[in-house]
Order: sequence, then structure tokens, then C-alpha cells
Amino acid sequence: MSTRSKTNAEKKKNRKKKFSIDSSSFQAVAMITPTMLGFIIFTYIPIIYILRYAFYQYNGFQEKFIGLDNFVRLFTRDKAFWDALLNTIILSAGKLAIEIPLALLLAVLLNKGLKGTGFFRTTLFLPAIISTAIVGLIFSLMFASYNGVINYILESIGLIKEPVKWFSSKWSAMLVLGIASIWNYFGINMVFFLMALQSIPQELYECAAIDGITPIQKFFKITLPMIGPIFQVILLNAIIGSLKVSDLVLVLTNGAPGGSTEVVMTYAFKYFFGYSGRNVQIGYASAMAMVTGIVLALISLAYMRVSKRLSEI
Repeated sequence: MSTRSKTNAEKKKNRKKKFSIDSSSFQAVAMITPTMLGFIIFTYIPIIYILRYAFYQYNGFQEKFIGLDNFVRLFTRDKAFWDALLNTIILSAGKLAIEIPLALLLAVLLNKGLKGTGFFRTTLFLPAIISTAIVGLIFSLMFASYNGVINYILESIGLIKEPVKWFSSKWSAMLVLGIASIWNYFGINMVFFLMALQSIPQELYECAAIDGITPIQKFFKITLPMIGPIFQVILLNAIIGSLKVSDLVLVLTNGAPGGSTEVVMTYAFKYFFGYSGRNVQIGYASAMAMVTGIVLALISLAYMRVSKRLSEI
């Protein structure tokens, strides 16, 4: 074959290769375009509107530029917002202190491959796919003052002499919210941990067994270090999800008693939509959303800095 023929063949081969690359790139762009459009429309555009209306007095019909007045009001005159933010942090910290270890423990047990693992895996995951409204209804009925299942059980075993009014005080209502939230969300974290555990090479455990390492030592010396980076992501998602909780509170307590169980998202929601007798104040609610977003970002950054060692394992 002549040099010219070889050159033509190489050009054709390069054109085919380039066309294949261009075709693959086009397919990739075409596949992610709907997702990106939805992300822009339902995430970035609302953020832009919130950033704008945070400096306005706006009720959905009339708007007036007021500068930093919304932020001045928020930081100087609205103690209820900061109480709601504190409630959010307390509820999140309390529930995650139980939810994450529980999810990890169940994942470790399910990963052993014992008989009936598939049944228990499905059963434990079911609460994660139940509607939050249904979860709120279930727990409101279970913890009802006079005909609730929990009070009936506690009276039957002699722990209480009269029905407990779970939703009449702040801390008992917060306890119910925490239990309901743990029950609703531990299943998804359990599945994430189970996926992480199944990615650990079994050769490590076999070598450890030969060396005579105990099960507890295996867990702390092999399991935890190997799932460290995934653990960091799971915990970050759980923290952000817990700090953004709103629907469960609206369904279960709606801030009762007297707004003492209000969390920051429900508090802003009620100003956005004029819920529970409040006037629609979109501008003020936008200012609250901005401040809340900054607080969530700072908490996330602080967590990433503290947990940086996990990602480096």
C-alpha cells in the first residue's frame, strides 16, 4: 500500500473516531439537559427571586423596596425565628445521635447474610417510602392523650397512672417529633450503610480472622475506616435533611403548643403562604430563607472541616 493510501485510511479512521466522540458527547448532553433545565427552573430561578424579594415588602400583589428593613426586623425584633432555629438544631442533633448509630448497627447485622435478611431489609426500609403526611397521622394517633396506643401500653404495664398529654408541652411534643422522624428516615441511611459495607473486600476480614482479631476490633479497625468517606457523605446528607425538616412538623404538631415546637422551615413557610392566621409576607419570608440558607451552609462547612479526616482514609 502506498503512503498516500495509508494517509487516506488514517484520515478516514480519525474522522470516524471523531464522529464517534462527538456522537457520544451529544448523547451525554441530551441526557442531562432535561435534568439541568429542571434544576435551573426549580432551583436557581427561585433563589434569584428570594434574593430579590428579601429587600422588598411584598405580599404577592404589591411590592415596595425597603432595603435592609427585613433583616433588621429579623435580627432585632423576631425572637420567635431564633427560637425556631434553636428548636431545629436541638431536634436535628437529638435524632441524628440515635438515627445514625441505629442505621449503622442494623446495616452491620443485615450484612452478615443471616436467614431472613431479605425480609428484614424490606421491612426496615418501608417507613422511608411512606408519605410524611401518613407518618404524622400515625404518630398523632399513637400518642393521642386519651385513646392512643402508647398511653394504653404504658398504663397496662403500670408505668403511668393517668394518660400523658404528649402534645401539651414543648419537650414531650419534641420527643414525639424526634421518634417519628427517626422511624421515617433511618431506613434510607441503613440502605446506604449496607451498600458501603458490601463494598469492603472480604479478604480483609479473612486475614483479620487468621490473626485472631475480635469482632469488635474488626468493626473499629476495618469496617469503620473502610466506610469512612461514605460515612461522611451519609452523615452530611442526614444533617442537611434534618435541618430542613418541615412537613413532619406541620402535620404532627403544626408548632403546637403555642408555637414552641416551631422549626425554622415551618416558620418561614407560614409567612410565605399566610398559614395559621399570618398575613402573607413574602419579602420577610425571603429574608428568613436567606439567613437560614447561610446558617445551613456554615453548619455544612463546619462539619466538612471537622470530618475531613474521614474522606482521607
